[in-house]
Amino acid sequence: MRTLSATVLPIFFCCICNAQVGDKFPLMEGENLVHEFVNIPNDLQGKYSLLGLAYSKKSENALKTWFSPAYNQFIYEPETPSLFAGNYDLHVYFVPMFTGAKRPAYQKVMNKVEKTIDPKLKPYVLFYKGKLGDYKKSLNFDGKEIPYFYVLDPEGTIIHSTTGRYSDSKMQEIVDLVEPALKN
Repeated sequence: MRTLSATVLPIFFCCICNAQVGDKFPLMEGENLVHEFVNIPNDLQGKYSLLGLAYSKKSENALKTWFSPAYNQFIYEPETPSLFAGNYDLHVYFVPMFTGAKRPAYQKVMNKVEKTIDPKLKPYVLFYKGKLGDYKKSLNFDGKEIPYFYVLDPEGTIIHSTTGRYSDSKMQEIVDLVEPALKN
């Protein structure tokens, strides 16, 4: 019995920490800065996806640390093909979430960001307005001061999650997972 509990307990706690990995990403609709509506995960079917979500001003600042690295790694297509340039076929969205008392500010903030953000990022910033509770539970949000990142497989299942500011090691984990999305 002692051996069984020593084997089962670490697996049990690992599942609690990453409860969302293996689950379908919950339904979410948002509007990007070119005024297109995207339904996650339905509109993402058939491709790998990287989603970054933030539901407070402090977490939005940390989310922004991912903009350039993710754009350069997954979206940018050089004019001249390069041996070392990643050319990925995947969806990338950064999602500021307007929930609770912040919902009325949605349009005002969207208009401000639309005027100040680099135009090349506009299709990839997706504004969400609605309830937080369902996402907080199903995605294991446990701190509003950090952004949350999810890698979805082509069927919309979460295959990886991480949190916080950008780091090279976090990016490498994501790159390794979405390798099948590399264009040949």
